[in-house]
Amino acid sequence: MKTTPLKIELPGWLTARIASAGPLRDVRARMAFAIELSRENVEHGTGGPFGAVIVDTETGRLLSAGVNLVEQQMNSVLHAEVVAIMFAQRALGAWTLAGPGRHKYEIVTSSAPCAMCLGALLWSGAVALVCGARTEDVQAIGFDEGPVFDESFDYLQQRGVLIVRDVMREEARAVLREYRARGGTIYNR
Repeated sequence: MKTTPLKIELPGWLTARIASAGPLRDVRARMAFAIELSRENVEHGTGGPFGAVIVDTETGRLLSAGVNLVEQQMNSVLHAEVVAIMFAQRALGAWTLAGPGRHKYEIVTSSAPCAMCLGALLWSGAVALVCGARTEDVQAIGFDEGPVFDESFDYLQQRGVLIVRDVMREEARAVLREYRARGGTIYNR
């Protein structure tokens, strides 16, 4: 079996946006940034209509950001949340966002996570999940989100993860509809 190194790269436009981002001081600013990343991902043709940011809960400092890179990098796990988690943990030099003496981080995502991303979020060490569009909004344009139930979010809360839903939901849904209207690929059906 021949092995090929796996290299995950953020699109150049995203790297520039991350570098120029100042503190995202409140939940609306954080969500607006995540939604804008999802929109730009569609406009640049670099992936699906999903964006996520990981932010220090106290200072609003952006630790990392991710967009959906499934098609661009031919890898089914490169959802926005997973990409953001991977780059955040790399930035911290740790396999978790949690830990003694560490800041607390939240994941803000333009759409509610799929089943895989909910699992990744649980193990990430994030203390909060903030969502824009809901699972049913994503499914309405044709994506299969897997076994995601209200109980999935309840489980996260029981494990200490704060869940906040419907932040700027209409704005997030507009990006999903735009993606569908442009003929964006529904790659997991």
